[in-house]
Amino acid sequence: MMRFLIPFLFTAGPVWAVDWPTKPGDVPLSPDELDALAGRTLTFYDDGKAAFSAGGAYSYTYASGESAFGTYSFAADGSVCIAYRNGFSRCDLYVRSGDRLILIDQKGDRYPVRPEAQ
Repeated sequence: MMRFLIPFLFTAGPVWAVDWPTKPGDVPLSPDELDALAGRTLTFYDDGKAAFSAGGAYSYTYASGESAFGTYSFAADGSVCIAYRNGFSRCDLYVRSGDRLILIDQKGDRYPVRPEAQ
């Protein structure tokens, strides 16, 4: 049975492929905009902070002060994928919707980023 399953797995496509539930007006970040995340910290309205280092390290600090650490990379579809040190991984799509930057997770939940102070 396994000899039939293994070839199927190689032809079925990646299990992490996501059909992102964007809305009209959502524009995914360009490759240049994704590259510009390096060295930035994005703050969400729940006071969580996503920090992207220039070297590929990532941390998310919750409003409680606890943090989760990992690394980030960009997928072919423009999503940002995080591999956490605890073995958990996820991909999110950042889009511009009007003047707002929004994170869309794989479930379709939308998390707006606070505007940066000028």
